[in-house]
Amino acid sequence: MHGYLDRACEKQLKKALNSSPAIVLLGPRQCGKSTLVKHLIRETSSVYLDLQDRLDRNKLAEPEIFFEEHRDKLICLDEIQLLPEFFSVLRSEIDKDRRPGRFILLGSASRELIRQSNESLAGRVAQIELTPFTSEEINFGEDYRKHWIRGGYPDSFLALDEEDSYYWRENFIRTFLERDIPALGFDIPAPLFNRLWRVLAHYHGQTLNYSKVAEVVDLDVRTLKKYIYILEQTYMIRILEPMENNLKKRLVKSPKFYVRDSGIAHNLLDIESFDELLSRPQLGASWEGYCIENIINRYPRWRPSYLRTSNGAEIDLVLERGNKKVIFEFKSSKAPKPARGFYELIEIVKPAASWVIAPVDEGYPYKNGIRVGNLNHLPEGL
Repeated sequence: MHGYLDRACEKQLKKALNSSPAIVLLGPRQCGKSTLVKHLIRETSSVYLDLQDRLDRNKLAEPEIFFEEHRDKLICLDEIQLLPEFFSVLRSEIDKDRRPGRFILLGSASRELIRQSNESLAGRVAQIELTPFTSEEINFGEDYRKHWIRGGYPDSFLALDEEDSYYWRENFIRTFLERDIPALGFDIPAPLFNRLWRVLAHYHGQTLNYSKVAEVVDLDVRTLKKYIYILEQTYMIRILEPMENNLKKRLVKSPKFYVRDSGIAHNLLDIESFDELLSRPQLGASWEGYCIENIINRYPRWRPSYLRTSNGAEIDLVLERGNKKVIFEFKSSKAPKPARGFYELIEIVKPAASWVIAPVDEGYPYKNGIRVGNLNHLPEGL
C-alpha cells in the first residue's frame, strides 16, 4: 500500500471551491481525479456519486429531489461525461443557489465536456485539469527513470515491479478501447482502434503523414483524423502545433504527434523495461515526449509549439507568453550537445531563456547563454 501523494493542482482546487459554485475537474481516466477529490473532501459534509455505477445513476432519476435532500452538502459527480444532458439541470439548480463549493464534476473527456459546460454553465463553473503524476509530484532525483519508463498513471508508477506496471498498462489500453470509447458514444471496432494507436506510437515525436498512416491502417484520411481527434480529446495523445511566426524562413507547418503518457507509449511500442528502452531507436523520441509533457503541464499559462525549418534546423519546444519566448532542446545523453540548427534559430527567435534538458545530475551553464539541466532544475516560474 502506498500513501497519498500530494498533487500540484490541490491549491488551485481548494481556491476554486471557495469561489465558484461548481468545479469541473478534467483528465484521463485513472489519473487520480477521484482519489484527489475524496482526499480533499474527507472532512467535508459531502455526497459522492460514480455515474458508472447503475445504483448511483438511479439516485439522480429525480435530480431536483436529490438536490433538495443534499442542499447543505458538497455534491461530487464522477464520470459526468456519461450524462452530458445533466448540465442544463445543473444550471437551473446553481441559479437557485450560487453559494461557492456546491458541486465538483469529474470527467474523463476534454473538449466535448468543456463545450457542454460552457454552453450550460457559463459564468458558473471553474475548470481544472489533472494529469497523471508529473515530475514535480514525484521524488525526481530518485524516481525519474521509473517515472519515465512507467509513466505517471498512479497504479502504473506505484506498482510493485516493472512486470506489474507493464501488465496494468496493458489492461488500461484494453479497457480504454473496449469500454471507455464505446461509453463515450463512439462505435469503433476495438481491434482497429488498437492497431491505429500502435501504428501512431511509431510516429511519437514526428510529424504525421496522414495519407501514409491512413493507407497502413486501411482508413480514409477523414476517418483517420476523426479517430486521432478522439484520442486527443480523451487525453491519450498530444498534437503539438508549429510556431506561428514570420521568421523569413521556410517552416514545416505540419503538427507533431506524441503519446502523452510515456508509460503508455512504451507499451504501445512493446518496450517492457528501462534497459530495453536504452537499446531501442525510440530512446531519443521517448525522452523528448516525456520532457515535453511534463514541461507543458508545469507551465499551463504558456502556449506550446515547436519550430522546424525546411533545411532541418529545429527547436523541440517553444513556450510563448505575450512577447516572451523560452526554448528547449531535449537530449537523452548525459553529455548533451545541441544541434547546429538550434544555435541558428536562437539568433532568429531571440528567446528570453534557452534550455537543453537531459538526464544530467547537476545543471550547468553552456555556451551561447544556453543552460543544461534536468526537469528538476527548471525554475518555478519562467
